[in-house]
Amino acid sequence: MDFATPDYFDWNAGYPSRRLPVFARNLVATSHPLAAQAGLRMLAAGGNAVDAAVAAAAAMTIVEPCSNGLGSDAFCILWDGQRLHGLNASGRAPQAWTPEYFRRRHGADARTPPVRGWDAVTVPGAVSAWVALAERFGRLPLAQLLEPAAEIAERGYAVPVVVGEKWAAAAGVPSLVSQPGFAETFLPRGRAPRVGERFTLPGAARALRAIAATRGQAFYGGEIAGTLVRQAQAQGGAQTLADFAGYAPEWVEPLAMDYGGATLHEIPPNGQGIAALIALGILRHAGLDEHPADSVAAQHLQIEAMKLAFADVYRFVAEPQAMGLTAADLLAPGYLAERAKLIDPRRAQDHGAGNPVKGGTIYLTAADESGMMVSFIQSNYMGFGSGVVVPEWGLSLQNRGHGFSLDAASANLVAPGKRPFHTIIPGFVTAGGRPLMSFGVMGANMQPQGHLQTYLRMVEWNQNPQAACDAPRWRFNAGLEINVEAAMDARLVQGLAALGHRIEVIRDSYQDFGAGQFIWRLGEPAVEGYAAASDPRRDGQAAGF
Repeated sequence: MDFATPDYFDWNAGYPSRRLPVFARNLVATSHPLAAQAGLRMLAAGGNAVDAAVAAAAAMTIVEPCSNGLGSDAFCILWDGQRLHGLNASGRAPQAWTPEYFRRRHGADARTPPVRGWDAVTVPGAVSAWVALAERFGRLPLAQLLEPAAEIAERGYAVPVVVGEKWAAAAGVPSLVSQPGFAETFLPRGRAPRVGERFTLPGAARALRAIAATRGQAFYGGEIAGTLVRQAQAQGGAQTLADFAGYAPEWVEPLAMDYGGATLHEIPPNGQGIAALIALGILRHAGLDEHPADSVAAQHLQIEAMKLAFADVYRFVAEPQAMGLTAADLLAPGYLAERAKLIDPRRAQDHGAGNPVKGGTIYLTAADESGMMVSFIQSNYMGFGSGVVVPEWGLSLQNRGHGFSLDAASANLVAPGKRPFHTIIPGFVTAGGRPLMSFGVMGANMQPQGHLQTYLRMVEWNQNPQAACDAPRWRFNAGLEINVEAAMDARLVQGLAALGHRIEVIRDSYQDFGAGQFIWRLGEPAVEGYAAASDPRRDGQAAGF
């Protein structure tokens, strides 16, 4: 099957949306137009897709601070023109972090590190990802890549609708707004900025230029790190200069699962991308191809496969060295065939644990006419992360440390220098060993669910990227509970309910159903180019030339 031809898709298939695919030879798709424009500036200046992705990622820390910042973590999968590369830039625990440290500080009955404050902050990895990607694959100087973001931070921007709504919600969370530096930086008028109001972040402009001038050293050992550590120690945190100086991202080999003539790729643990691969592998044995895309049977099978995948992921996935088994064990064909036998096509079942936590994440993708394609994601985890902000550098910090466990029996037990279980995952698709699509969605445990649903719509049912992006989705939470988007056909909702799924219809789809971006290769990039889609659930934009 030749996926990389324009006539593979039904371009007329679609769902209620005013968006259409964008066709170009050089593309950037993000959840904010200013970030897309920052990436296009790099492509127009002779840069490649990596340059565009780094510029867009830096801009996103300014224009969507509720979801990410300079203190985020990040992951990336990229096709360099010859092969795939994976980058894990998730943060590591400070050396002082042990179960005893948290029980001493937060009580003997504490089960996890806290949600907010310094004791939720691991060493942030996003800046290291920008530097590593630019140095290994980029064409343009780092200073040029970060300058659009610095300019936006200085001049300011009008807060968009979706970001404004999330910002306002965060301003009502006492545990967040009480954190050091938060109100000073993100509530400049004593409240969240209103939609359309101008917001500036001058400290971040200084930080971006310092990072560029030192190739990241300012953040991991220089003046930014020094300020951050001094504030941490003054406010009871355990972070040290040695924790920052010892940090480096890790290049990894992406995992893979074949389905329908194409291959889905995900970053290996400590992230949850393997959940999408497990579910896809289970569905290879479930007869999914016998059913139409929006049938009750097709959606039920996907939901049940996802439940089985999460049951394993929440039990086993952690840092690879701590798991007690390997990713290959979880993806073994025989094992997945046995798991598929647990699905009952006539009723919903509780296959194990769920995780209804909502997240704050941005995803972006870029592709250029040389054939380079980049799938990139970065996040502060929960909205505004830990809430801790270093005002003079405009630096907000993630709360990924909350993802650790204090249970001695857990593979995800906190330990010095360890990385926690991570939710953010970039996706990539190949066919016949050639690149086909860079894509991703946002929103905590919705991410592998969104990968599964959109991949199948394109590969199994020939829906074009914008149609797959627009189609109403479901989200498994726990037990028999699922959420569905309000736009889902009532007959489908009723059919799923009749099988025993406990359904809540959700009308606010910002985080619940995984807004995302997609770039699909149509042929030779310099000739046929790509088709890109952006999600109507977000203020996103796909743009190119």
